[in-house]
Amino acid sequence: MIGKLLFKDGTELTGTSFGDSKSISGELVFATGMVGYPESFTDPSYAGQILILTYPILGNYGVPNKEFFESDKLQIAGLIVSSYIDTPSHFQSKQTLSQWLKDENVPALEIKDTRFLAQKLRDGGAQLGKIIIDQPVDWYDPNEENIVAQVSTKKSYSLGNGKIKVILIDCGAKKNIERCLLKRGMTVKTVPWDYDPFEKNEVFDALLISNGPGDPKMATKTIATIKKSLDLKKPTLGICLGNQLLALAAGGNTSKLKFGHRSQNQPCIMTGTNRCYITTQNHGFHVSSVPIGFKPWFTNANDGSNEGIIHNNLPFMSVQFHPEAAPGPTDAEWIFDYFLERIQK
Repeated sequence: MIGKLLFKDGTELTGTSFGDSKSISGELVFATGMVGYPESFTDPSYAGQILILTYPILGNYGVPNKEFFESDKLQIAGLIVSSYIDTPSHFQSKQTLSQWLKDENVPALEIKDTRFLAQKLRDGGAQLGKIIIDQPVDWYDPNEENIVAQVSTKKSYSLGNGKIKVILIDCGAKKNIERCLLKRGMTVKTVPWDYDPFEKNEVFDALLISNGPGDPKMATKTIATIKKSLDLKKPTLGICLGNQLLALAAGGNTSKLKFGHRSQNQPCIMTGTNRCYITTQNHGFHVSSVPIGFKPWFTNANDGSNEGIIHNNLPFMSVQFHPEAAPGPTDAEWIFDYFLERIQK
């Protein structure tokens, strides 16, 4: 089956369909990772986005069990690859990528020159796109609505039985955040994006704000909760979208990057050192103004953008990258250890 990829600027390309036979619209973005597509495709930060992968072959190791996913379903709106492999070879593979996409109603196209597509978005900036297969669809911009509310958990739940209790605000949290906290002996209560633990008189030791999709300024209720956490001097850690939300709650500002950071090899330099960490990232917005009382914690070595903030005295900190990785290098997982130390102090 043949389908079309349309850019908002009028660019049109033809490709072969290997996913669901429906049309969709969303924000076109590209990622440069070589492996880890099951984790990436189930990352809620990709909600509303048509993902273009630059690595030339996809599907070659199939799809594993759900225990390896970062959420309970596919989150990408659509997929574009250069070459799809329908004969996977991996001992953990349970089905083909094509079947997974069809089962979860996600369209996908094989378009050979994904390098051209990535260069177009890199040079011209991210823009809206459509995958047209069966019928026309309207343009859709996920950044114009609160898409965090769509991907966040609807009910609170708790895991672990450690002495230190962390409230994880789920703005589209990857499962490996929970795993990293549980591995360190904490009790984790995951709550919806608009849940206020202070209003509920919850007893807990620290607050963690997760990653998630879209414009951080849409998540006003989460920002209000973080403000209370800062006022009460509760140890607070933000990850990815959480970095932006912490900055907004503290009086800083955020803005959209030209084409975002989506890869597993983003170099981040720790402020005041020559140490560079290779990190996994997936975001289109960033902290454009560091709030008063905070300082930059990390800086992107490629474009100089902010990659994290930390308070000068109090236990408030956040990172724009993913210390939990999944997929990608685990170089930055020590962030969870550092956060635990600050909680214990």
